[in-house]
Amino acid sequence: MNTKQIHKFVNRYLEATDCSIIEKSPAHFTVKLSPNADRELTNRPYYWSFVDRVGAEPETMTFLFVTDKEKYESGLQTDPDPAKPEAPDSQASAADAALVRSFGFINSSVNAPRVPRQDVYFGSQRLEQLFGAAKSHGSFVYLFQESDKRGGSPFSSTPYTAWLGVNIKVEFACDRKREEIHSFGVSLVTGYCTDHFHDRLLEIRLTPRLPANIHVAKNGISYAKAQAIIEQALERKLKAYDYTWAGDAASRLQEELDRIDTYYKTLLQHATDENKPAIQEQYEQRQAETRWQYEPRVTASAINCGVFHLEGID
Repeated sequence: MNTKQIHKFVNRYLEATDCSIIEKSPAHFTVKLSPNADRELTNRPYYWSFVDRVGAEPETMTFLFVTDKEKYESGLQTDPDPAKPEAPDSQASAADAALVRSFGFINSSVNAPRVPRQDVYFGSQRLEQLFGAAKSHGSFVYLFQESDKRGGSPFSSTPYTAWLGVNIKVEFACDRKREEIHSFGVSLVTGYCTDHFHDRLLEIRLTPRLPANIHVAKNGISYAKAQAIIEQALERKLKAYDYTWAGDAASRLQEELDRIDTYYKTLLQHATDENKPAIQEQYEQRQAETRWQYEPRVTASAINCGVFHLEGID
């Protein structure tokens, strides 16, 4: 992800979680977290258990999220703030940081609260945390296609078909690794299955609200049946792949196991009765680790899914 994509993702997360954006630019956000976002991002279980226990009004934390460090810092240099106070000493900073982590605010009549800064870039801990929060709350959606028809009869009704859409990550792993994303959609009316379903969804507008003057066709298959259809379609697709890499990985695995056998069998032959159990345990552990690293395997896992009501009977 580049900085623009990260900035867009952070903006969408903050809006989706009802955070109050105090200030923003193409390089940063100054934001007061909503209670839900504060629970997910600040790791303050004791504070939130206190709030839940006594029913107090929560005081959420305020953060500065910097999504483009170079642009943000260059802006500070070209537009200095003459009213900005000098940086406090390190001991005061540490004390205030401890208060922020514990209580979420610093109540001082002398100094204004300082806003913790978080640099958000690809690979950063904060961005990974945002990814995890978005994934846990956005793994399933229930949406309708927005109708393009305007000015039609108020008594007409457009048929919609419910589709089960699933995005699947496939991993081809050994001592090397490759990943693919597959998107399948199954009509819950006819059982028809199509690949690249996500590409189709990108071409239409979707809404969580039920549009006017539509009716949803009765489902002909269950979710379990649709899931089985997707699994069969993915299996047929994977069977057509070239698995030469798996044979090469199996050969490398056997070479490593042979080296381990040569080393440890010699040790076992010369080991005392006291040392032999420990060496045998180490030998078996090394074999298991090598198999895990080199053994070829293909795994598939669902990333997210949803039910999409699309215009037409398919």
